[in-house]
Amino acid sequence: MSDLAHVTEIDRVVSGKAVSNGRDAIVTESWRRCIDTYGLNPTSADAPHIVTDTQLRAHREQSERLIAVARSGLQGLFRQVAGQNYVLLLADAQGVCVDFFGDPRFEDELRRAGLYLGSDWSEDLAGTCGVGSCIVTGEAVTIHQDDHFGIAHTPLSCTAAPIYDSLGQLSAVLDISLLRSPGPKSSQNLAMSLVKSSARRVEMANLMTTARRDWVLRFSTSPEFLEVDPEAAVALDGSGRIIGMTHAAQTVLGAEDPATLIGTRIDTVMEVSIDDLPDLMRGRPTEDRVLRLRDGRGVFGHAIAPQAPRISRPAAPVEALPGPLDSFAGPDPVLTPLLRNLAQLARTQVPLLLEGETGTGKERLARAIHLCGPPGQGFLVLRCAGLVEAKLPETAQGTLFLKGAADLDTAGQAAVLNLIEARSDLRVIAASTEDLAGAVRAGQFRADLYFRLAGHRVEIPPLRLRHDLDWLITRMMRRYCAQELSLSPAAKAELAARPWPGNIRELQAALDVAAAVTEGQVIDLPDLPAPGLMARPDAPEEDLQSLLDACNWNMSQAARRLGVNRSTVLRRVRKAGLTPPS
Repeated sequence: MSDLAHVTEIDRVVSGKAVSNGRDAIVTESWRRCIDTYGLNPTSADAPHIVTDTQLRAHREQSERLIAVARSGLQGLFRQVAGQNYVLLLADAQGVCVDFFGDPRFEDELRRAGLYLGSDWSEDLAGTCGVGSCIVTGEAVTIHQDDHFGIAHTPLSCTAAPIYDSLGQLSAVLDISLLRSPGPKSSQNLAMSLVKSSARRVEMANLMTTARRDWVLRFSTSPEFLEVDPEAAVALDGSGRIIGMTHAAQTVLGAEDPATLIGTRIDTVMEVSIDDLPDLMRGRPTEDRVLRLRDGRGVFGHAIAPQAPRISRPAAPVEALPGPLDSFAGPDPVLTPLLRNLAQLARTQVPLLLEGETGTGKERLARAIHLCGPPGQGFLVLRCAGLVEAKLPETAQGTLFLKGAADLDTAGQAAVLNLIEARSDLRVIAASTEDLAGAVRAGQFRADLYFRLAGHRVEIPPLRLRHDLDWLITRMMRRYCAQELSLSPAAKAELAARPWPGNIRELQAALDVAAAVTEGQVIDLPDLPAPGLMARPDAPEEDLQSLLDACNWNMSQAARRLGVNRSTVLRRVRKAGLTPPS
């Protein structure tokens, strides 16, 4: 179809002068949104929208758990379809491509077409397209050639399927695309089957990963693939309540809204209780594991016991941390309750004061809190050093992040106080490496401004006292997945023993240097840069208990973090009367 004929058809369909000419209702409804809601022009041949490197890093960080879960399965899918010149895109719920698989021989052409990392395929920017229309409808779609709204995209054929998280919310879109397709739209039926089954498997893998401490009940309408490729699954807490599920489980259990299932006892929707699950484990013939739904239908069930010691749970289901906060830290006895508290405060206007050493992630935490709040709001950064007058656009709304609040001089403090008093529509999050309360007591910081900032104080622990160092290193190593780099045991031990006065920022820089200089695929001790600074050898004794706990009471490791001899640590332990946990 020529460009003129394409534009003419869109105009006639949207204006009601012509029928849809056999096109899917999803396509024609999307065309109407593009004209009536987004004000897009189908004649525009603008290049695809690509987010900045900084924005891409932020989108990838928010999706990194899903990327890690999905990657091996998507690599397998790509091996299946690479011979047919398909490209795989994993886009987040905002439509930004956060992971990509394609033939490097066509990289330049794929970039120009927007089939690459960082491309934004949200419908209000790109018009009718696979990713964008999938996000809007929540359904798997094929947008083939001139189904696309803009003439810049009409050579493409895109088939996309939604990926839902364990609470039933859309978290990503998996897309298989072709630069050019010689066949009709029906030629993409196999692509549709592959993308839907792959999305289902990603959801299953995500549920299994997040529910290691809980029972998982998997079920299928036929017994053949129950144990190797089940259709659906739910996660259950100790009282038999549903705390997570795949999207297919919502369909099988006949629920229109996933919220109606979360927190529901399994025996209200299926003739099975938590006490019956051991009888549904592997070992019994599949044919004997028939479960009856409350409407009389039958499915075959397979139960998987908790893979780790169960954490005591209240009768009501424990709400999972929102994604932005969940990706801030791994298992840590200090940060986990802190983040749960912030998940509740994120929905309020309570001002927050984030305190911690340099490099502990204060701005990243502030952005995560912001993302957990009301949608559609801006994140405005105000650098406090040297600030004389604080001005923001009158229409700006959202979160005001004060970076380096302790750097405000007298005039700067007055300017910020005036801004906060004049703009009640801004939610304030301040960050400081200094003790602001101490500055108030010393007469160096205005008390009236302090109490406007410190509605709730949050102290972020330094890296040397965190228990999730291995989790952090694993997460940071994912940025080198294209190089397939790993750490040797000696390098891991060295990183675990360092004091990290620059905290997470210093750790990331050390890994970046090591990845750049290593000549193989295993980063070893010689590849690691020397520590930039050593921690103060006179660290206060009140921190010694936390440091030893973080090092699992390994005296040599604690000594290296403190920059002192092992005998010095032993002497301080005896002096403080500390004893290792039993």
